[in-house]
Amino acid sequence: MKPHDTIYVAGHRGLVGSAVVDELHAQGFTNLIVRTRAELDLTDPHAVEAFFAAERPAYVFLCAAKVGGIWANATQKADFLRDNIYITTNILTAAQRYGAAKVLNLGSTCIYPKEAPQPLREESLMTGPLEPTNDAYALAKIAGIYYGRALRTQYGLPVISAQPTNVYGPRDNFHPDHAHVIPGMMARMHAAKLRGDATFPIWGSGRPLREFIYAHDLARALVLLMQRYDGEMHINVGTEAEISIADLAALMQRVVGFAGQLVFDPSKPDGTLRKVTDSSRLKALGWQPQMPLEEGLRAMYAWYVDNPDTVRAR
Repeated sequence: MKPHDTIYVAGHRGLVGSAVVDELHAQGFTNLIVRTRAELDLTDPHAVEAFFAAERPAYVFLCAAKVGGIWANATQKADFLRDNIYITTNILTAAQRYGAAKVLNLGSTCIYPKEAPQPLREESLMTGPLEPTNDAYALAKIAGIYYGRALRTQYGLPVISAQPTNVYGPRDNFHPDHAHVIPGMMARMHAAKLRGDATFPIWGSGRPLREFIYAHDLARALVLLMQRYDGEMHINVGTEAEISIADLAALMQRVVGFAGQLVFDPSKPDGTLRKVTDSSRLKALGWQPQMPLEEGLRAMYAWYVDNPDTVRAR
């Protein structure tokens, strides 16, 4: 991938896509193509094909997806399965037809079985049942991995797939119903602070262990993979550092400045009790995470407070 190459970043306004655009610009790549959702409906195969026929990007970062937290994944299974399969297959198909040199397909570590050995290794894919609360999204991402492999085998299109752990950072989705754990907790705790609430409710027991990666650390990994990795095996992207939801909530309380009491509700689902990745394949290529969790949360919270109009628009 050279500085003058044409690069399409699908999902450039999202958390990961916007960080990829930032990283590409920082590394001197300026010939970027982007389209908003209003300009290009990625679930429409005819629109996607027309776009690729006109623009013919050499490299594609497929960061667009329908995403959400536990509640959204559990209650909108048809939408998550359908839309994510459409987005992935439409872009990969058009990339193959119109001569793309390489595609990076972004997935998620939710592709792994609920009871997969920890830390999660790439070889655990398809070795057991999925976590029921996000199985539809996971199935769509698994289908993307296998479709990419099929395109590589049948047509010679180099498709690589990266599976990041939980991503957070500026420009995240803070929607009260659809957000992931960090932005959802941050938005609700900020509102509770402004109201002067005495308590802050948190779903679940607080015991589950999670791993989080700052969006710009992930973006560095994705650009590196596009430049240095060409394997058929999907590759994990994580920090390999764990934190419990209870400790995350306490850390968030410090960052936000909420003075009330944290109250856990064990009647609500915890999801998978432990989820940490083995990212040794990626680290062998020379990548390491740089952003400590508290520092990343403070940067994210500063962005959230400073961009109320952008947050409301999402």
